[in-house]
Amino acid sequence: MKDKTKNPSPRFPKNFVSNLAEEVAKTLATRFRRLPNKKNKKQKKKKIESPIFLDTSAIIDGRVFDVANLGLFTGTFVILESILLELKHIADSQDMVKRVRGRKGLDLLEKLKKSRRNKVIVLPDNEDFKNKEVDEKLIDASRNYKGRIITCDYNLEKKAAISGVLPININTLANHLKITAVPGEALHISILHKGKEITQGVGYLDDGTMLVVENASDDLGKTVDVVVSRVIQTTAGRILFAKKI
Repeated sequence: MKDKTKNPSPRFPKNFVSNLAEEVAKTLATRFRRLPNKKNKKQKKKKIESPIFLDTSAIIDGRVFDVANLGLFTGTFVILESILLELKHIADSQDMVKRVRGRKGLDLLEKLKKSRRNKVIVLPDNEDFKNKEVDEKLIDASRNYKGRIITCDYNLEKKAAISGVLPININTLANHLKITAVPGEALHISILHKGKEITQGVGYLDDGTMLVVENASDDLGKTVDVVVSRVIQTTAGRILFAKKI
């Protein structure tokens, strides 16, 4: 005999279970959207304070490190992984001159990184620019991080400027810092060797500017007083011409 005192099974309204499941699904979806996405957080671009990107030519040239040691640069020096790889290839070159310059560049970078005066970071290459040339990667990274590029490469300087990136050419900087001499100025100069013409003698100012003196080929090893007659600007820098007083 069945027990009539037992509670009857509860009856739910039609579609109750399906509606409940839908509400639970919506609630869970809302909670998951609020949770932080760790993957996206890792991929988020970190801010770099006043980034200064060094290219290969500036690193192996070496003068930028002398300027950095003076404390004239404010910001963070940034080295792309592709730049380091390019330096390694130069340091492993069969050409002795390239090998020496490449190793010197790597040594100078290491010293810069160890110094307390300057902050240096190595930045991984952007995967989106994987198949681009090193110069393109450098310009893209500088533009993305709103940084500057220091180079000795004239073509890279112009390309960066066209792309909206501020380039600093070490050669241009050096030319601006050279001693300015004007026609009519008197100088005291040592004649070190002969010039292209038989009668010419050549000396150099303290900043390395060449000074060609007329009728000074017989004054090798001597110091003479001269007056500047003209100044010529070339791609390599200024050349002064002078006459003996």
